[in-house]
Amino acid sequence: MSARGWLTKVPAITATFWVIKVLSTTIGETFADYLAVNVGLGPIVTDAIMFVLLATALVVQLRTRRYTPWIYWLCVVLVSIFGTQVTDLFTDTLGVPLAVSTLVFSVLLAVVFAIWYRQERTLAITSINTPRREGFYWAAILTTFALGTAAGDFATEALNLGFRNGALIFGSLLVATWIAFRLGAGQVLTFWIAYVITRPLGASLGDLLTQDKDLGGLALGASTTSLLFLVAIVVLVVREQMLVSRHGVVDKGAGPHGGHRQDRAWAGAAALAVAVAGFGLSMAHGSRSATDTQADVTQNTVTAGASGPAAARAVHPTTKLGNLSRFAVIVTDVKTKVTANDLVAAKTRVKDLEVAWDDAEAGLKPRDATRWHQLDDEIDAVLTALRAAHPVQADCASAVAGLMTTLNTFDGV
Repeated sequence: MSARGWLTKVPAITATFWVIKVLSTTIGETFADYLAVNVGLGPIVTDAIMFVLLATALVVQLRTRRYTPWIYWLCVVLVSIFGTQVTDLFTDTLGVPLAVSTLVFSVLLAVVFAIWYRQERTLAITSINTPRREGFYWAAILTTFALGTAAGDFATEALNLGFRNGALIFGSLLVATWIAFRLGAGQVLTFWIAYVITRPLGASLGDLLTQDKDLGGLALGASTTSLLFLVAIVVLVVREQMLVSRHGVVDKGAGPHGGHRQDRAWAGAAALAVAVAGFGLSMAHGSRSATDTQADVTQNTVTAGASGPAAARAVHPTTKLGNLSRFAVIVTDVKTKVTANDLVAAKTRVKDLEVAWDDAEAGLKPRDATRWHQLDDEIDAVLTALRAAHPVQADCASAVAGLMTTLNTFDGV
């Protein structure tokens, strides 16, 4: 084997490559939110953890002498997570509009490519065989994930496309890119275009699986979807690792169209298994959701009977965002606990509101971004008041009352 082949540090561009890329995107979209919200680490701690993990994985990747599937794809998954966090930092923390973020990351990617090409005279993934080229490669990969996140969020949220339309649009763009390649468009150009497109495509597909059925999804939830995709990634990566260990390299052909028949069979089987498992779990979840919905209706009725017309209105808000009664039920519970000065119990219950609201973001936000942001700010105020080092009942009551007023204001609007 030549020194050039030994030093190539990236996989062949095959069907397996693209399937793993799309699957890793969904994990990047959901896992960081899971740590920050469901586990309760918060965005700052989560960002720090992901940065350290990514830096460590990249050091290992850069020190390897050849393509090592498990470390390469670990880096891609971590880059996906961290790239999503970078965009979220711009949008949620710094308040940068998605259109501006998309433009900034587009310019930054163009700068990376310009410097890379000026130094190396090539942007081909098949030429990643020196430390400097690999450095440019990972800089471009990180930027494409950040750009794909911003562009995808801009298309599905700011333009109110939603995740279903987003999946169709980005899927169509990916097919168009493949057709352009088959008709003679440059391999390098079509590869990088496809690499950017697969980011919002994977995110849209992930949202399709995770969002509740009343929002147009399959209601698997973020944790189940992430686990399902992770299993598929592990199976494909283990196969890659076995091929590398056996033959030294994985030579399955190059180009965005995929590789040999066996590789396409494995990639297709993995994608089909994910689809079948997803629909099966969705059907099972649907029967459980019906029972949960009936329980919520019963609780709403009891709450309304106990508290009068105002409470009834508070737990049945129907807005342009959709039916928000599941959130209103939690807010009512939190208000009851705050009124009784049981702030510890209120803090515990408000966690349910945070998780439910975060899980529903992709389905709700495209419907009415203005109202979503207003409610999001009100929920943040409640979280801040209850999670203060020394929470004050009056401050908590005021924040909860503000949120309840906002829900009532949106009722029927």
